[in-house]
Amino acid sequence: MKSAVNALQNFGKSLYGPVLILPIVGLFIAFGNVLGNGNLAEYLPFLGHSSIQHTGVLIAKSAVSVLANLALVFGVGIPIGLAAKDKGYAALIGLVTFIVFINAMNVTLQLQGELAPADQMRAAGQSMVLGVQVLEMGVFAGILTGALSGYLYNRYSGVQFSGAMAIYSGHCFVAIIMLPVSMLLGVVMSELWPFAQHGISALALAIKGAGAFGVAIYGFLERILVPTGLHHLVYTPFLYTELGGTADVCGSVYQGARNIYFAEMACPSVHQLSSTVVWDARGISKMFGLPAAALAMYMTAKPERKAAAKAILIPAALTSMLVGVTEPLEFSFLFVAPLLFGVHAVLTGIGMMLFYLLGVHAIGANGIIDFILYNLPLGTEKSNWPMYIAVGLVMSVIYFLVFRFLIRRFDMKTPGRESDDQETKLYSKQEYQAKGSNDGLGEAIIEGLGGRANIEVVDNCYTRLRVTVRDVSVINEPRLKSTGAKGVIKQGNNVQVVYGLHVKKMREAVETFL
Repeated sequence: MKSAVNALQNFGKSLYGPVLILPIVGLFIAFGNVLGNGNLAEYLPFLGHSSIQHTGVLIAKSAVSVLANLALVFGVGIPIGLAAKDKGYAALIGLVTFIVFINAMNVTLQLQGELAPADQMRAAGQSMVLGVQVLEMGVFAGILTGALSGYLYNRYSGVQFSGAMAIYSGHCFVAIIMLPVSMLLGVVMSELWPFAQHGISALALAIKGAGAFGVAIYGFLERILVPTGLHHLVYTPFLYTELGGTADVCGSVYQGARNIYFAEMACPSVHQLSSTVVWDARGISKMFGLPAAALAMYMTAKPERKAAAKAILIPAALTSMLVGVTEPLEFSFLFVAPLLFGVHAVLTGIGMMLFYLLGVHAIGANGIIDFILYNLPLGTEKSNWPMYIAVGLVMSVIYFLVFRFLIRRFDMKTPGRESDDQETKLYSKQEYQAKGSNDGLGEAIIEGLGGRANIEVVDNCYTRLRVTVRDVSVINEPRLKSTGAKGVIKQGNNVQVVYGLHVKKMREAVETFL
């Protein structure tokens, strides 16, 4: 069980690199859509100039090309996340593995006489990847080859030979192993993937058949798993594989909710976003729910502590509302009132269920900034964003009333309601911002992690320092919290130290002292 948890933790972490890149791609698509959208030219005449229109089309369609090669992005990005050292070499191994894999599959299909004609590829479950005709595996191809590359890289990159064979040491030895393995994998998946396709299709139909209830469960799981760091494993398949839908957009087939709506944003012939966008409506709690929860915590704070509570709750609420980073606020009540976190997960699922029932097809994965950039240029027909806001406001009221009732009813020690001998804080914003010099910070974090000898791998995601340690029992949580950590989560041999948006500085400080 412990090893399984470790493996899932590491795999979830490895997905984060590619997943963080894709919203950036979306912003460029949105920006290109702003410039190239003829509808906006009615209100801003300068946007009607042909050079601006052409620039917008160039930006949007160039960015969309990333979606067509998403498997490669994951195939290279996952080994980077999994590698314990020399991540650049791991990425190179991932690239080589992916290329050999798809070509081995192509040759296998060719030898078996199963390559479909161009006009029948989609019906046969085949597609073109980097100019090579293969079975339509979508992002699963990159996840499979990336995970295998990362695993074998960690296992064999330390192998060293002497004498004339020394040139084949390290990552070269990994390449020697990966070439035949990726060839064999291409052959095996040529036989197995059709069965997997049927299974995935059946699962997708079952989820769709569950209707609003399925969406609610999805939203609940995505939030309730945040403390474990495994929530990436819930939403990633829906955003980037056929579990989240399949659609033909402007002549190209896209799989996954996010891939579909990014492509639809750049396609002028699409008049309304696909209903699959509901799988990325996770911003309901970020933009509306959690800020209302913060207001409830402020309103229920002790009178003499309201000023202190406001000083920490407002920045955390704004971070959630504007950019969709929820952990500073979620961790303010996760450890002191876990019941509230469970209720928060349930309400997130309910909010997404309402989107489904009311046919909301606006884009709202993160915060208000993304929401405005994505939706307003599309207009209210293509993106019925006013309905998103209407549902969000309803959920804000529900969040506020439920949180206020539970905090008062069970006397929960949320910010501003602590005992007289406790300080009101999120573990000090100033501590983790680490402005200026980081002198002593990395050393302090290492000490809290049990010392240099206890640390195997150090990495980070958006808000957490993720560390693989040898002995989790020697972790000094008070020492870590003194460095500005808002929470410490232990899963197997993996430790997640929650710092917030400045976590990269923390990782760099640790790496400096290691």
